[in-house]
Amino acid sequence: MVPFFERARNWKTWIALPLLWTAVVCPCSGAEPIQVLVEGVEGEALKNVRAALTLPSGLVQEGVVNRLLLDIFRRRTPEKVREALEPLGYFQAQARVETEKSAEGQEILRVTVIPGAPVKVSKVDIKLLGPGEKERALRDLAASFPLKVGDVLHQGKYERARDELRSKALDLGYLGAKYTNQVIRVHRGELRAEIELVLETGPQYRYGEVTFEGAPMYPRAFLERFLDFTPGELYTFEKTYQSQLNLINSDRFSSVSVEAKVEEARDFFVPVKIKLVPSPPKRLRPGVGYATDTGARFSLNYQELNAFHRGHEFNADLNIAERRQAISAIYAFPSPGHIENRTNLKSGLQQERLDAYDTLLFTVEAERARSFGMGRVGSVYLQFRQENFSEAGQEGKSSLFLPGLRFTQRQVDDILRPRKGFRYYLELRGSTEFLGAETKFAQALANADFLYPLPHGFSLIPRIQLGTTWQDNPVTDLPPTLRFYAGGDRSVRGYTYQSLGPKDAAGNVIGGKNLIVGSLEVEYALAKNWGVVVFYDVGNAFNSTGDLRLAQGAGVGLRYYTVAGPIRVDVARQINVDDPKFQLHVSLGFAL
Repeated sequence: MVPFFERARNWKTWIALPLLWTAVVCPCSGAEPIQVLVEGVEGEALKNVRAALTLPSGLVQEGVVNRLLLDIFRRRTPEKVREALEPLGYFQAQARVETEKSAEGQEILRVTVIPGAPVKVSKVDIKLLGPGEKERALRDLAASFPLKVGDVLHQGKYERARDELRSKALDLGYLGAKYTNQVIRVHRGELRAEIELVLETGPQYRYGEVTFEGAPMYPRAFLERFLDFTPGELYTFEKTYQSQLNLINSDRFSSVSVEAKVEEARDFFVPVKIKLVPSPPKRLRPGVGYATDTGARFSLNYQELNAFHRGHEFNADLNIAERRQAISAIYAFPSPGHIENRTNLKSGLQQERLDAYDTLLFTVEAERARSFGMGRVGSVYLQFRQENFSEAGQEGKSSLFLPGLRFTQRQVDDILRPRKGFRYYLELRGSTEFLGAETKFAQALANADFLYPLPHGFSLIPRIQLGTTWQDNPVTDLPPTLRFYAGGDRSVRGYTYQSLGPKDAAGNVIGGKNLIVGSLEVEYALAKNWGVVVFYDVGNAFNSTGDLRLAQGAGVGLRYYTVAGPIRVDVARQINVDDPKFQLHVSLGFAL
């Protein structure tokens, strides 16, 4: 990879060059004995001519110019220039080639281009024939054809629009769509061109019978959830491809083949044959790691992807760390429709020993999740929480039912090494005395991460966390795990985990009713799997806006991207405090 400062220098060179020459240097560096300069054109025309006049291999060998090849190159230059400009509408281009010597003795071929007057479109005739001629989407595309009468003939625009029109017909199920006439008549002497396109759509095809082969242990109804179409729908290549991706991403199959052969269609219904090779459904995965917030940890995950041969999924996790120990299990019942539609039964036992509090939390939850398309998943849940805790020398106990709503969306271009994407999570929950709470309350939580690509290998990563509690009584009526704290490797770095928030009279952090945390991070890609970052974090937990005191931290970090998620190492320093401290944060896991 070219270092950033080297790339910056090259960038400045290319900006400065047009100010010195109305020309471009072909792929010969200043050290080469031959240099080609092009004058008289700019923009796309200059780019095409530059590509056409690339010096042939063998013309210069070990610093010696082959004079015979150079003479052939010079004689063919006018022809190459004409061929390069014709796709842009210039059919009468001329080129003059002159040879001169630079002060350093370098031989320069100066090519002066006279593009001449362009050919303009005098007629555009686009016709739709067949059953699809009344399709509004096709008619709109034909009407918006980018080349109009009076425009300069641009072959690239013509080809893109032509291909887009046929692709749209295919997307609408007209799988036999083809051009019976596609002509550009160029009248060179008159500097005009006529465009004629005739698209015969043919009949409209639909999805026919779907057959599955190779995975008899999975129920058919379960496999149908991965299809992005239903029999009888209009056939599209996009939905067929997405169905294949859904099956691959399910992690249940080592091989997926989706075949849809138009030639085997009957009455314009295309049969679809899906061949599957199942992966082992039972898996045991141990792991070790370290996070500053929880300390060194050992984990063990058991996964069953086809419980009772019904496609049900069972996950059990054991996590043992210095400050946090947890065991949890999820049993998922697939629901008809989208692959994200499911009913989840969850249970967990978690113990935390932190500076702010010690707690032992037992939860049981039933959740119904449903897809809303485009990576959006919403759910409704009911959770039972039994919590025993110790805080500031005081013992407490809480038992309550907590109903709530969740909504999330995640879109990234690459799950292992994303360059662009976002993720957000919303939750609304609450309880009353009738459901076991000491006081009625409601909470709203939101967090979001964004990843924006910037030039020269940089990325911008803003992040925000918000939380608020509606409650009349003091926050201490809520158990610690339902209060808000700040600090840690996913919060305000520069401060330890859960160390920020309102305090009692003795100076103990007791958490708050509200939370606001923001972060701005800039990452530079050192290599394919490595990156360095600089960041700034700000935020805190608080009970009212009048009590809000924003804590700040800034620092630098290192990223290494693995199949298990990015390893993040950050060094942060507190800002605007009398005795600023440094904190080291290390974590492993997906950020987006």
